[in-house]
Amino acid sequence: MKMTSRPCINAHALVGRVQYQAKPDTAIKGEEFVMKVISTENAPKAIGPYSQAIEANGLVFASGQIPINPAVGKIEAETIEEQAEQACKNVKAIMEAAGLGMENVVKTTCLLADINDFKAFNAVYEKYFVSKPARSCFAVKDIPAGALVEIEAVAAR
Repeated sequence: MKMTSRPCINAHALVGRVQYQAKPDTAIKGEEFVMKVISTENAPKAIGPYSQAIEANGLVFASGQIPINPAVGKIEAETIEEQAEQACKNVKAIMEAAGLGMENVVKTTCLLADINDFKAFNAVYEKYFVSKPARSCFAVKDIPAGALVEIEAVAAR
C-alpha cells in the first residue's frame, strides 16, 4: 500500500488561549494530525523548551519528570525513595490533567543516578504503576537539577 502525505487541514488544538498547529505534511492518507499540549500546575513546570506532555493520535507522551515539588518549584526530597515518590506523583498529575489514570500508562523510561538504587526505586514505582507497563530503566551520568531519578511515560486512551 502506497502512503502519501499532504498538508494538514484544520489541524489545530486549542489549549487555554494559545492555538497550536501541527506542521505541514504530517497528515497521511487524509487523516488529521493534532498535537495537544497537556499542562498542569500540579506538576513541575518544564525547565527547558518543551511541554509537560503532548497528546497525539490518542497517545499521551509525558516528558521526563524529576522530583521537583511543584508547590515550591524545587527538589525537597533527599533519598531515592522520597525522590521516586515525588517523580511518580508528578507523572500521575500529568496523566490526570490529560484525563487519564496511571493504569493507562503503557511504557515508561526510568533514569537513575545510581543503578544501586534500582531495588529501592522499584519498591516505590510498583505502588504507582500497578498495571506493570513496559519499561526501560538504566543509570545515567547526570539527571537535571541533581535529581536521583527521572521518569517519562507514554499512555494510551
